[in-house]
Amino acid sequence: MTDEYIQDVYPSMRIEKTQAAEHIAPLKLGERLKEIRVSLGLTLEEASKRTGLARSTLSKIENEQISPTYQAMQKLATGLAIDIPQLFEPPKSITASGRRDITRYGEGRPHPTSTYEHELLATQLTNKKMMPFKSHVPARSFDDYSEWIRHDGEEFLLVLKGEITFFSEFYEPIHLVEGDSAYYDATMGHMLTSVSEEDALILWVTAS
Repeated sequence: MTDEYIQDVYPSMRIEKTQAAEHIAPLKLGERLKEIRVSLGLTLEEASKRTGLARSTLSKIENEQISPTYQAMQKLATGLAIDIPQLFEPPKSITASGRRDITRYGEGRPHPTSTYEHELLATQLTNKKMMPFKSHVPARSFDDYSEWIRHDGEEFLLVLKGEITFFSEFYEPIHLVEGDSAYYDATMGHMLTSVSEEDALILWVTAS
């Protein structure tokens, strides 16, 4: 092993050791602009309409083909609702943690409750940012619940089998069938009932 390279676990791969403390990457304004645009969920066309800059101009800035004038930066800041200094913050580096967990079919951890029969997934990982699990829904009536279910974070559900009625505190009940999904604020009261002959099967993903 030399100071220049670290041998990876795969003999065919070599990974260069970085010396972050000895090298500061030059600012790439275009890369930073693209990071901001993507984080806002905007296409180049949408960003063009917001900022008043031509789509081609934005593309050239993002690809480091031209440097924006101060007036262009003012338009970017106003249109994207950011401060100009934010354009000069270095892009966030992405470092893979390498975490992975496999759950075979039917091998999740059972976790029955008074309202659902949960099967917890990816249980080997701790400090997860998301909590995935599957649930059978035995409830058939709104009255099967003593109160609204609510908890921190946001939640996504996908109907894997059967049909449900999705009740939520601020919306009318909605009928969901296999393949339908919903994403919602989990602090809002919510609950499900099966309306199919068999208990519906749901995939949930909760994020804090």
